[in-house]
Amino acid sequence: MGKKKIAFYCGSLIKGGAERVFVNLAEYFYKEGYDVCMITQYKKEDEYAISPGIERVLSDLTEAETGKSRIRNFFRRFHKLRRILKTAKPDLVLTCTAKSNFMAMAASTFLKTKVVVSIVADPKMEYYTKAMRLIAKTYFRFADGIVFQTKEARAFFPKYIQKNATILSNSLNPQFIRDRYEGERKREIVAVGRLDDNKNHEMLIRAFARIADRFPAYKLTIFGEGECRGRLEALIAEEGLSECVFLPGVTADVAGSIEKAVLFVLTSNTEGMPNTLLEAMALGLTVISTDCPCGGPRELITQGENGLLIPVGDIKALAEAMDKVLSNPAEAEKMGRNAWKLQEKLKPEVTNQSWKEYFEAVLAQ
Repeated sequence: MGKKKIAFYCGSLIKGGAERVFVNLAEYFYKEGYDVCMITQYKKEDEYAISPGIERVLSDLTEAETGKSRIRNFFRRFHKLRRILKTAKPDLVLTCTAKSNFMAMAASTFLKTKVVVSIVADPKMEYYTKAMRLIAKTYFRFADGIVFQTKEARAFFPKYIQKNATILSNSLNPQFIRDRYEGERKREIVAVGRLDDNKNHEMLIRAFARIADRFPAYKLTIFGEGECRGRLEALIAEEGLSECVFLPGVTADVAGSIEKAVLFVLTSNTEGMPNTLLEAMALGLTVISTDCPCGGPRELITQGENGLLIPVGDIKALAEAMDKVLSNPAEAEKMGRNAWKLQEKLKPEVTNQSWKEYFEAVLAQ
């Protein structure tokens, strides 16, 4: 028998959490001797790089293939993806996001390819209409496998779907596997994430404004880029924080940029299993996170032991939590040391092996 072939199907490889998980998994299976194919709808600038030996196929319609009718274009996309799957002949395809999950399952009908769908965000948000929820709860019972990131996400679906599902952790990017920084920490609070409404960096800036006078030596740095930059810059100026709040954009070295900070903050309204929080904890930073659906931060943080959880959107609670951390360095250090223990559990050789064992079990069905 020849090599087994794994395909990964997603929108693009633009730098984001789900895309990073797919690239990490693709690289792992490629190094393990599998044939690997990366099927994306688009190719964009500033994407994650993949090894030359990993085949890259674009499934979106070219300009010449695109017509004026949206309905016809939908069916053209469907048939193009089906042709790709017929040609590539993967033994298994892993997909993510609502539309990609539906499309991959439909396009692989009557083919020998096994389909594993993954739910990487809050399913209440991802399947946001009654029709989408009905399709998902009906259609996913026919998937060969289903991967969730949190117990809360799995609980959204009926029991008959949960029986065919598993919860698998994201693996850490190897650059975050390092000894904990033990030197004097920068008087800096950091956040990492796209500058959009869901990440809610406005909440972080407003909370920092409440404590800035008590901690004049501290600064806040938010790494990332996005459509809310202008609004956030205006808020920083309005709060008089231009000398202590910074938006430097995307950093190529996230680990190096944040590992010496005194505090990491995640203020999202909703997340799956947030990679940035995983990474900050693995570096041994003290962390504060919103207790957001669908439960990822709650599964990582034990309150007061390895971090602090606060309600979504609660500026007052965040300001109080930040004040508590900055006012109690010994307590903060204890939480950071406990957070660092997460690194051992989420090392790539541990989590990737779990993905491999699950895929092999699906292939053996």
